[in-house]
Amino acid sequence: MHNSAILRMMALLIVANGAPVLAKKICGRRFSIPLDSGQMLSDGQPLFGPSKTFRGVAAAVLATAAASPLLGVEPKTGAKIGSAAMAGDLISSFVKRRLNMPPSSQALGVDQIPESLLAMLACRDTLSLTPTDVALGVTMFFGGELALSRLLYRIHLRDVPY
Repeated sequence: MHNSAILRMMALLIVANGAPVLAKKICGRRFSIPLDSGQMLSDGQPLFGPSKTFRGVAAAVLATAAASPLLGVEPKTGAKIGSAAMAGDLISSFVKRRLNMPPSSQALGVDQIPESLLAMLACRDTLSLTPTDVALGVTMFFGGELALSRLLYRIHLRDVPY
């Protein structure tokens, strides 16, 4: 196993996951343009919902690219990790809207797995990750994201504790 590669991935996933939250705290409602422009699908639910914004995606991609050299990862790879993590986050939101779940509601597994799995798969060749590394990384992110989310809630960086 490539423990250092997995740890670098975890750190960059934390950056990708945290950047939209920090951008919201810093900017408030400014630049909060929903990716789906409020478009409703035939099920009466939005495509993604109002909490998925261009600002959040841009913050995740840029912050992950900027943080990656600090971990010995190329900025291009960092941007790929941020992009893939946000794609997974959008898939989660899409699924949750189809299940008629409100924005920012918790769906255990749906909230963590796509985000980490897509990012790990997108960079598996670049970071020489084995299938075992990917499985371990997704499992670590799953547990770590739940714990970190509660901490961020306690220090008032998140609006909900998950």
